Amino acid sequence: MSPRGAGYLFGAKVTQEFNQINGLDLICRAHQLVQEGYKYMFDNSLVTVWSAPNYCYRCGNVAAILSFDENLERDFKLFREVAESSDGFNQRALVPYFL
Repeated sequence: MSPRGAGYLFGAKVTQEFNQINGLDLICRAHQLVQEGYKYMFDNSLVTVWSAPNYCYRCGNVAAILSFDENLERDFKLFREVAESSDGFNQRALVPYFL
C-alpha cells in the first residue's frame, strides 16, 4: 500500500513481469509530478509524463507531451508555462494544496 493509502507501490521486477505477461515494451503513466516533464524508470520499461507546466503556479516544472510515429518511435515535446497577461486576465488564485 502506498503511504497515502491510495494505491500500491511497485518496482522494477513487477513492472518487467507485467510488461512481459502483457506483451508490452513500455508503460506510459501520468498523474505524478516530475520536474523534467518526463522520467524513465526501471530500465526504460516505464515512463511518467507530466503535462502541466509550473504546476499550481509554483512548482517550476517543465511539462511534456509524448507522441509516437508510425514506427512507434518516441518523441517528447517539452514546454514551459505561458507568461502571465499584463491585464490580469490569466491570473488565478493559488490552490492551497501546496501552501
